[in-house]
Amino acid sequence: MAKLHNEILIEAPIDKIWEALTIVDKLDVYDPTVKKSTATTSLKSGIGAKRKVDMLDGKNWFEETCTVSKTNEALTYELTACSFPVKKLKHTYSFQNMGNKIKVTQEMNYEMKFGLLGNLMGAMLKTKWNKGINEFLGGLKEYSEKQ
Repeated sequence: MAKLHNEILIEAPIDKIWEALTIVDKLDVYDPTVKKSTATTSLKSGIGAKRKVDMLDGKNWFEETCTVSKTNEALTYELTACSFPVKKLKHTYSFQNMGNKIKVTQEMNYEMKFGLLGNLMGAMLKTKWNKGINEFLGGLKEYSEKQ
């Protein structure tokens, strides 16, 4: 599996950051790459909460479910379906108190479809995906610090 690692410092209470990340239909409020995030279960947060996300480009989408939720400590979402050439994808979050700031770390592990051809596509998409993740983290920072 390939891995992307990103982190950001956010000057906000961890509860605000946690709430933004865990309420599944709230992603479109702060992620500038997302058009719409819709809960697909009655459960809006926690293990088993699911969402469908339509990307801003109007053609791509993904569905994911929360598989780990340890309040203010650890959070994991796993892909269940998508329009991307991705076979498996899991992104995990961890949080570290840094005085008046919280360091949010995201690790994304993924496996591409289509074997060797997919791995080549993944290598080409890595920079684009990192850019999108950093836009997402920037949106999370801006949203959390304004609350």
